[in-house]
Amino acid sequence: MKAKAKKPKAKIKMKTKKTFAKRCKVSGSGKLVVQHNYVSHFAANKTHKQKMHLKKDTTASDSDYKRDRQLLQG
Repeated sequence: MKAKAKKPKAKIKMKTKKTFAKRCKVSGSGKLVVQHNYVSHFAANKTHKQKMHLKKDTTASDSDYKRDRQLLQG
C-alpha cells in the first residue's frame, strides 16, 4: 500500500490587535501615523506651544516599526 502524502501544516495567522488598529493608521507611503505621548497628564506644567505641537499626529519611530506592523497584520 502507498503511504498517504501528508498535507503541509497551514501557518497560523495572527489576528489584528484591534486596540492598536484604532489608535494608528497607515499613511499613503506606508508609514504608521500615531498620536504623541504625554498630552493630557500634567498639562498645566506644559507651555501652550508644547500642547499645540503634541496635538498633531506623528509617525511611529523606527525602533517600534517592526513590532507595530506585526500588531496590524491579520
